[in-house]
Amino acid sequence: MPDMLVRLYDLPDPAPYDARTAAAGIVVRRLEAWDRAALRRFVLQHFSENWASEADFAFANGHPITGFVAIEAGAIAGFAVYESSRRGFLGPTGVREDLRGKGAGASLIFRCLEAMRDMGYGYAIIGGVGPAEFYAKVCGAKIIEGSDASVYAQLYREMRSRAANQPEA
Repeated sequence: MPDMLVRLYDLPDPAPYDARTAAAGIVVRRLEAWDRAALRRFVLQHFSENWASEADFAFANGHPITGFVAIEAGAIAGFAVYESSRRGFLGPTGVREDLRGKGAGASLIFRCLEAMRDMGYGYAIIGGVGPAEFYAKVCGAKIIEGSDASVYAQLYREMRSRAANQPEA
């Protein structure tokens, strides 16, 4: 899975995504300290332990917490963090499957990218991208040539090794 690059000084207008998010009754806001346990549970339930560990790191550097959350009916419906796995990196990001396509993922991504721009970054890297077409459409991300192994190459090797060594049920 390759890495992608986003030009933070030339971001598209997030207003259409923000309007869809609001129309769906979803609120996007910065993570707060009291979100930590609920976010970890959400990420473990809907995504993976590795992502939960990365999301935890968003709380490690004090304030502001380097992430945003989507709230629907009082519960976490999605999240996006930055500066978690590496400096200058966006991700992981994820939205509950039943709420995808309502703009929340894009709104979360834009909040993170804007925060990174406000920190002084000119570019953001999205590492080990799965849905490349989504990021290209939403924020103009471009695949970084030669990044197929990504900075996560060692993690991918370890995960394959663990899976191969798991006893069959």
